Amino acid sequence: MQIELERTGGVAGMRFAATVDTETLTTDEAAKVRRLVDDSKFFSLPARLSVAAPGPDRFHYRLTVRTPERSHTVDVGEGALPSPLRALTDWLMAVARKPQKNG
Repeated sequence: MQIELERTGGVAGMRFAATVDTETLTTDEAAKVRRLVDDSKFFSLPARLSVAAPGPDRFHYRLTVRTPERSHTVDVGEGALPSPLRALTDWLMAVARKPQKNG
């Protein structure tokens, strides 16, 4: 499974992007990310989640999950981010920011 995360917006308008591939994770990490994807019902979510009146300086997320069987992208504003999907985005950002081990 490969997951792409892009976060844009915020006060400074900075962009954060990361790609996580379960093939490069430990067995425990790969199981955790699969559980987070399942818990969020990611493949059942609509392509766009938004609130009626988005606030200024809010983040916007674009998540794409690819498996050998399917691919799905969800665009979601920070105010519309359901808790299970927030758990997935938070975990992905933490893993992407973690220093990589060499060799």
